[in-house]
Amino acid sequence: MGTVFGFTEEQIAHFGTTWGVGGLILFMLFIIGEIAWRSKAGKRGTFVLFLVLSVGMFGFVVKEILQAVLKV
Repeated sequence: MGTVFGFTEEQIAHFGTTWGVGGLILFMLFIIGEIAWRSKAGKRGTFVLFLVLSVGMFGFVVKEILQAVLKV
């Protein structure tokens, strides 16, 4: 089995799914905040935007935590 710059395919995939997707999640949170600010959503509207649009991101974070705890 070959390697790329000394890393296996599994190591590269693991890095991409944890740090790459984590970076995208932070960027998406920034975008949600920008949408709330530009639309002048107020406190309640901003809360609803973050709640509704970040449920999927929360699921990904919980999955990663559970995998680390259960060592799956």
